[in-house]
Amino acid sequence: MHCELIVPGLLLPAASEARHPALEMLLARGRRESPESLTLEQWLHEAFEQPGEALAAGALAFAAQGGDPGDAWWARADPVHLRVLRDRVVVVPGEALQLAPAEAAELAAALNRHFGDSFFFKPLDARRWTVRLKSGKSLPGSPALTAAGRDVATSRDNDSLLTEIQMLLHSHPVNEAREARGEPAVNSLWLWGAGRMPRAAHGPWRSVAAADPSALGLAPVAGMQRLELPGSASAWLERLPESGRHLAVLDALRAAAALEQQAEHEEGVEALERTWFAPLLAALRAGRIGMVTLRVPAPGAAFETERGDLRRFWRRPRAIGHYA
Repeated sequence: MHCELIVPGLLLPAASEARHPALEMLLARGRRESPESLTLEQWLHEAFEQPGEALAAGALAFAAQGGDPGDAWWARADPVHLRVLRDRVVVVPGEALQLAPAEAAELAAALNRHFGDSFFFKPLDARRWTVRLKSGKSLPGSPALTAAGRDVATSRDNDSLLTEIQMLLHSHPVNEAREARGEPAVNSLWLWGAGRMPRAAHGPWRSVAAADPSALGLAPVAGMQRLELPGSASAWLERLPESGRHLAVLDALRAAAALEQQAEHEEGVEALERTWFAPLLAALRAGRIGMVTLRVPAPGAAFETERGDLRRFWRRPRAIGHYA
């Protein structure tokens, strides 16, 4: 059995010198490749052989939650805070807003009342929304996390829909209450990943385990078993057959990496060490699995380790910052 993990945000140039024995062993003893640096969405787009310029993240996310996208155009419409500085506007993604589910529901309901049948906003959870568009629309292909802290004033079109959304959100009671508590308002939506639900997808895996809605949406289209991401590799392995290639999308580090939260990133790596990397290394040593592949889409790195590779003692483990 071949276990393949994609772990966005794992390798940071400024990573701490804390040691993670199992992860370091897999990185040191494995064969490294250096593919092109990609976002998770770009990687999924290529890995599942999707058409067009960008992943249809909105339709896939809606389908992953049990909805029927039909033949309509869907996009992601994630809540963000646009912070106006003296000479630029920077985006604060939903992962940093601590938006409550009830707040998200109220804001989405207000938008739906305002737009009527023209658009339909559907929160998947507090920080991840979808919207049904009335027609095809060119939108960015990556989430707000990829633009966190960057100037977005010149990188996004002055779209009339977005302006109307911002005007409605500005005066909404939810935002007035948030500002009164000293919390950033949800003053815009990040529209991205527009497209129709794909009719086909292809890939080498028998199953996909993920929390990411795009990955969950792609699995059944490609004829793969879809699994909700378990809490550990041990629980994952218990659900897999004895053969084949299986993919797990571990995106718990993504927000901390994008927001440059060093302490949170280190805590996340340590948690993955305990719950995923150590059990997988043990399973590899015991012959329960034959190969482990770790993929980090940005900066672009892949480490493929077979059981026999663990005997390459001359390749000494090093702190993970070395591999960034």
